Amino acid sequence: MALLKLDDVHAWYGPARVLHGIDLQVEEGAAIGLLGANGAGKTTTLRTISGTVQTRGAIYFDGENITRMRPEQVAQRGIAHVPEGRGTLGDLTVKENLEVGAYLRKDRKKISQDLDYLLELFPQLKARISSPASALSGGEQQMLAVSRAFMAAPRLLLLDEASLGLAPSTASDVYSAIAKLRQDTGIALVVVEQNANLAFTIVESAVVLETGRIVLSGSTDELRGMDEVRRAYLGG
Repeated sequence: MALLKLDDVHAWYGPARVLHGIDLQVEEGAAIGLLGANGAGKTTTLRTISGTVQTRGAIYFDGENITRMRPEQVAQRGIAHVPEGRGTLGDLTVKENLEVGAYLRKDRKKISQDLDYLLELFPQLKARISSPASALSGGEQQMLAVSRAFMAAPRLLLLDEASLGLAPSTASDVYSAIAKLRQDTGIALVVVEQNANLAFTIVESAVVLETGRIVLSGSTDELRGMDEVRRAYLGG
C-alpha cells in the first residue's frame, strides 16, 4: 500500500479549476518530484495534499482518506509542508521556531534529540540559535523552514521551491542537507522545484504537469532521456 495516493484529484480556487484529475502515488520512504511551468498546478498539488484548497476526488495517507480533513488534522497524521516563501516566524528566534514545529508532540526526549540532530545537520542554525528568524539570510531561513517542518516528526515532507531566491551554492547546500536528512530518517518527499537538475539530486522519479494535468512520468533516468524534458527543465 502506498503511503500517499491521489485518485482523480481536482482542485479549485473560487470558480477557477486548477487541477484536472491528478493520479499520484508515493511509497513509504520514496521521493518524487513535480515539474512544470509556472501555473501548471505544482504548488496547488501540495496544497491539496495538506488540505488548504477546495478539492474533489480522493487523497489517502497510509490507507486513510484525508481528502476533507482540515490542515491541522493532516499535519497530525504525519504530513509536513514547507511552503514557497518559507513561512518562518520572523519575530521568534531560531530555537523558538523549531520548538513551534514540535508543538503537537509529547515525546520530550525525542524532541531534544531531533533538535540536536538538526543543529548538527545545519550548523548555520546552531550558530544563530538565539537570533530572530527575520535576521537570517535567505539560505538560513530555508534551512530553518525545513528543520521546523521536520520537528513535527512527519512521515512525508512536502517541499515547495526550496531553492527559490538562493544563490546556486547555497541551494546546493540546502539540497545536500535534505538528502542526508532523508538518508538518515527514511522520510518520504514530494518536491516541487523549478531547477530540475537540483530536484533530481534527491528524487528517484518525477511527474511533469501541464495546465493541471500529469503529461509525463517516470524515473529520473527515464526523464533525463526524454528530449522534451531535457530542453524544458534540464538545460539540454
